[in-house]
Amino acid sequence: MSRRPVIPSRRIADSGSIPFTNSLHQKSRSSPLLSVGLVVVAALLLIGYSYSGGFGGDKDVVSKVEGDLSCTSEVLRALPILKKAYGDSMHKVLHVGPDTCSVVSNLLKEEDTEAWGVEPYDIEDADVNCKSLVRKGLARVADIKFPLPYRARSFNLVIVSDALDYLSPKYLNKTLPDLARVSIDGLVIFAGYPGKQRAKVAELSKFGRPAKLRSSSWWIRYFVQTGLEENESATKKFGQAATKRSYSPSCQVFHLSSYH
Repeated sequence: MSRRPVIPSRRIADSGSIPFTNSLHQKSRSSPLLSVGLVVVAALLLIGYSYSGGFGGDKDVVSKVEGDLSCTSEVLRALPILKKAYGDSMHKVLHVGPDTCSVVSNLLKEEDTEAWGVEPYDIEDADVNCKSLVRKGLARVADIKFPLPYRARSFNLVIVSDALDYLSPKYLNKTLPDLARVSIDGLVIFAGYPGKQRAKVAELSKFGRPAKLRSSSWWIRYFVQTGLEENESATKKFGQAATKRSYSPSCQVFHLSSYH
C-alpha cells in the first residue's frame, strides 16, 4: 500500500503546534518593544565600537595601505627635524614630488620661509589650494626627466620624495645632478624601503610604471658614482634631532651636499 505524502501543515498541527502559534502571537504583540530594545542595543554597540578604535582602526589600515609609498607624507612629518638640521637653509626650499602642494603649503606657514614645488605628474584632481599655488607660480608641473626650469643655485635646499623611485638609472643620471645643480646648501632625498613599501594601484596608473625601490647600499654606491657626497653635518644634526623627538622615519632619508 502506497504511503500518503506528508502535508507540512498537518504535521505541524499533529505535533502540537498550537503553543508555538500562541508564542508567535505573543511575539507579534511585543514586537514594538523588542524592536526598540534592539535599536538601543545596536546603538550602544556602535558607539562602543567606534570609541574602542574599531572604525579608526579600519581607517588606519586603509591609510597605511594607500600610503605605503607616500614618502611625501613622511616629509611633512620630518619638517620639524629638517628645520633643526638645516636651520637657515630652510628659508628657501624647493620640494619635488607628488602632492608637492601640501609640502609647500606647510612650509609657507613658517615665518621668513619661501617655498616652491614641482609636481612630476598631472594635477588635474588638485584641490583649490593647490590650484591657487599653481596660479601664483609657487607650484608647477614639470617632467623631472628633463632639466628643471630654474637657474643654478636657485634654492638653499632641495627636498625630493616619491619621485626618484620611479626613474630608471638612465634618467636618474640626468635628474639627480640637475636637482643638485639648483641647490646651494644641500639635497635631501626621501626614498622607499624595498620590501616594506609598495606602490598603490592608483599610483601605477598615474606614474605608468611600478616604483623601483632600492636598498640604501644601492643608493650610496649610486651617489658616489654620480659624484655626490654625503652631507655629514646635516646627517648628524638630523639624527640628533630625530633621537630627541623620538622620530623614526618610515622612508630612507639621504642628505647630500650640493655641487661646488
